[in-house]
Amino acid sequence: MNSTALPISRRRLLTGALGLGLAAGLSGCGGGSTSVNRVAAQPFTRKLPIPPLAPSRVIDGVRVFSLKAGAGRTRILPDLDSPTWGYDGASLGPTLRAERGEQVAVEVTNGLDVSTSVHWHGMHLPPTMDGGPHQAIPAGGRWRPSWRIDQPAATLWYHPHPHGVTEEHVYRGLAGLFLIDDDASGRAALPHTYGVDDIPLIVQDKQLDRDGALRLRRDGGEPGILGDIVTTNGIAGAYLPVGTERVRLRVLNGSTARSYQFGFDDRDVQLIATDGGLLDAPLTVDQLRLAPGERAELLVIMEPGSTARLRSFEVDLGGVAVPFAMGGNDAFDVLELRAAASLKPSPAPDWPRSAQAAEDELHDSAATRTRTFELDERKINGRTMDLSRIDEVVTVGSTEVWELRSTVPMPHSFHVHDVQFRVLTIDDAPPPEWLRGPKDTIYLEPSRRYRLLLHFADYADPAMPYMYHCHMLLHEDEGMMGQFAVVEPGDEGAARAPEHQGSGGAEDHDHHRHGGN
Repeated sequence: MNSTALPISRRRLLTGALGLGLAAGLSGCGGGSTSVNRVAAQPFTRKLPIPPLAPSRVIDGVRVFSLKAGAGRTRILPDLDSPTWGYDGASLGPTLRAERGEQVAVEVTNGLDVSTSVHWHGMHLPPTMDGGPHQAIPAGGRWRPSWRIDQPAATLWYHPHPHGVTEEHVYRGLAGLFLIDDDASGRAALPHTYGVDDIPLIVQDKQLDRDGALRLRRDGGEPGILGDIVTTNGIAGAYLPVGTERVRLRVLNGSTARSYQFGFDDRDVQLIATDGGLLDAPLTVDQLRLAPGERAELLVIMEPGSTARLRSFEVDLGGVAVPFAMGGNDAFDVLELRAAASLKPSPAPDWPRSAQAAEDELHDSAATRTRTFELDERKINGRTMDLSRIDEVVTVGSTEVWELRSTVPMPHSFHVHDVQFRVLTIDDAPPPEWLRGPKDTIYLEPSRRYRLLLHFADYADPAMPYMYHCHMLLHEDEGMMGQFAVVEPGDEGAARAPEHQGSGGAEDHDHHRHGGN
């Protein structure tokens, strides 16, 4: 586990002092091909683990799930036991699955010795059920959110969101998928057998010390942890047996800082869905960038007896300073697909429009307000996160345009709780086709202007806000986050942040950042 980590601090990055040192260093390091965190090649010797579907029970018309966060040990590498955290297991968590229109509840138990929370990333739900920093679950405590699923079929996920220590909790292994089905997905000609031809794929990177312990640096390096070990569903070096002509990969970038450029050396793939659900039609792509928090559903065509490797190519991070220091030059294989000698036929991809497609559509002509957000170092619009402050007040039922711009040459990905948005323009031009589907998280290339269209359909609550923030989790933890409240018309003055009871964040931060496991 030799990491060539050479952390790039944001102070040096922003002052430009780094340039002189890099010029000298690059002369002896292969120039632009230098990679500060070179990802170690892994032999693909272990079958890909598939997170189990979470059991549920229906009680009085409510589908009830249970999750317990706890500590365990995982063989991230074949010959090392690593201390990790997980839900209902040593690492990651089961896949929750429900249908549009269902009322669901999740009974969450915190079996850790620190406070945590569970945020339902991409889910449209009341703010009191959102699982952000205001819904902390103390050590040994329980929380039971309940809400009605009211959005299209999609691949969502869940992860902790405790104030100031989200990076650590996700990095240690707390994450899982939440799949939504609807009438359109139920009638789609798509691979749909979970774990067979419909594969959940959580991609993360890690750093381990020689004893197998996760290394969690807090040294000011940008954009956060860039591990030299890349895992799929919790382990490195996994292969996937394939028994059908087409396989559907539900890919989540579950890393805390690293962006990926997914693709194959020898074939294109079909993009069928983004964060918030299915596209209008399949889109053929050769590569696809995913920043932390983003998801995509990809169809891969296989030939009998063949192998193919899902790869992350050098990633286009836009106009960032020293992209190699941000992982931009890293290129590595992620997962090996192994086709059987004979494959079951798969139909060409096709799906109908949902019966609720018209009401789900966003119309820019309905927008009544434009808000602007500038991301600068660890601030949004010049302010760092304050749990006692409401930054924006939104009227329920309204449609808005949010204009985003990152003013510094470092990577940022922007996530908005509660809603799925549509990208209208990037620098006044239409977005590329792969960014035209429903989204809740988007990578912001520095110095470019992104215009997003959002609709706040319901769940007015002046006493409990939602979050918007950078999903590079070091940035979030260090203050790049704000709060917005959704209120009834005329009730704007009533928006108040709740009294914050604390998440244990400061104490947990000090204990675990300095070697606690």
